[in-house]
Amino acid sequence: MLNGKLGKMGIGVASIGLALLASGCAPEASAESGQPATATPVNAMVDATLAATIADAPTIKVYKSPTCGCCALWVDHMREAGFQLDVEDTDDMIAIKLDAGLPLQLQSCHTAFVGDYVFEGHIPAEVIARFLAEAPSARGLAVPGMPVGSPGMEFGDRVDPYDVIQFDAQGNTSVYESR
Repeated sequence: MLNGKLGKMGIGVASIGLALLASGCAPEASAESGQPATATPVNAMVDATLAATIADAPTIKVYKSPTCGCCALWVDHMREAGFQLDVEDTDDMIAIKLDAGLPLQLQSCHTAFVGDYVFEGHIPAEVIARFLAEAPSARGLAVPGMPVGSPGMEFGDRVDPYDVIQFDAQGNTSVYESR
């Protein structure tokens, strides 16, 4: 069952995410520099245990739009954390999400796979590392929509609160972590 906030906002958030995806979802210039925001370095955020998990993790398969700037920044964020990625640009992200069984209310712009796990949207690298280390019986994690301040969605110092949602194959959700 969807948590209250996600259930009330899920379709709107997903619709916004899909609209941004269709528009190329490139990050805006930051107010301070006038330049596009860049991915936040994560080296200091990943402790030794998570670094070992990242080093041992299989390659993450990432599907993203070829014109999506925020997706490219998220890929940079993941690589800076030490993950190995196989990135495929596609113009048919909706098919990838449908094939992955992602509920509409959990969708964002890019979709990644590690083994049987699905990772949707701007999930921080250290959260994915912790999830892989725990290896829960879940389908995956999602950051619905495109929250400002999440990896790849940096706009100056602004960070909007958001939830990382864990979901199962039946579409049941719970908050894995709040940021």
